[in-house]
Amino acid sequence: MKICQLCTVDFTMYHFLLPLMEGMAAAGHEVVGICADGPLVGKIRARGFRVEVVPLARSLNPIKHLTVLGPLARLFRREGFDLIHFHTPIGAMTGRVAAVLSGAPRIVYTAHGFYFHERTPPLKRAAFVSLEWVLGRFTDTLFTQAEEDAATARRLKLCGDVMAIGNGSDPDKFHPDQNNVIRDRVRTELGCEPEKVTMLMVGRLVAEKGYRELLLAMADIDAELWVVGDRLASDHAGGIDQDIEAVRADPKRNARVRFLGYRSDVDDLMRAADIFILPSHREGMPRSIIEAMLTGLPVVATNIRGSREEVIDGETGLLIPVNDQGAISHALNVLVNDGDVRARLGAAGFSRARALYDERKVVQCQIDHLGLNEN
Repeated sequence: MKICQLCTVDFTMYHFLLPLMEGMAAAGHEVVGICADGPLVGKIRARGFRVEVVPLARSLNPIKHLTVLGPLARLFRREGFDLIHFHTPIGAMTGRVAAVLSGAPRIVYTAHGFYFHERTPPLKRAAFVSLEWVLGRFTDTLFTQAEEDAATARRLKLCGDVMAIGNGSDPDKFHPDQNNVIRDRVRTELGCEPEKVTMLMVGRLVAEKGYRELLLAMADIDAELWVVGDRLASDHAGGIDQDIEAVRADPKRNARVRFLGYRSDVDDLMRAADIFILPSHREGMPRSIIEAMLTGLPVVATNIRGSREEVIDGETGLLIPVNDQGAISHALNVLVNDGDVRARLGAAGFSRARALYDERKVVQCQIDHLGLNEN
């Protein structure tokens, strides 16, 4: 079969979709990527995939999407895909309309976390649900990552075929550092004391990741925080520039927080850290938590869909309320001050992640469900 994998930006395709694309290619299918142009497109092509660039935009402005609708539909007709698989909400919205206009024979959508959740204002929630319901009339299969999202999709009848696929990462890349060689090297490179308790946060530099309350909480936590991530040029979520400046203007917090920017060695940074923190306001099913668990780190995360499916409170980590600076301080101080608790939670998280969150299983379950196994 000829299969299209479409998402809005190259960042998503490179960091999240390549294992699926490689799995489908290994099953004997031709896989073509479609996304907006960006610096990572070349790296995707270097992995052996053709990538067609289309000016998709991470925006709720309908004018931007109308201008790309015709060219995208013509691209679909010209390519003659047997199956088009959409990812990311905006790309999936525009793409599914274009797919219908082009007469695409089979449409699949993976919802990596619905825009609506339990704290969404009623009118906004109704609008997003209605849009998903309408587009679902033209969708053959709806994958979700979290079981909670799948249950919601079935209850709201968003699609006739709904399946939770989970999420995963590569256990051969993310694993504990048994002899502390990597830990010692990374800490030396960063100028971090060998015995200093360190916490790691990985995520785009936007407010909905919970950075504001985490950075405020650092005034009360005697540990070092490594922040890994950048803000994408396409991001429309609120930034945290003022919060970063406030940290730099505060001698106490500035001495405790390191902004490391975009890094390609997150696996090594995890092996050098002691605690992982992700206080997001909204997630699908975060891969960063899985990677931290595979590395043996205890996790502090907010009690939201996806995260609460991965983290068992008091067993593999600690769950806290959303947007609660005091809860962040308390949970992190519990772990900072007790190495035995860190070790116990980290070991349990490692076992859970190895059993449930191997990305090869996630890829294979999609291939099986879609009937794409090599004959």
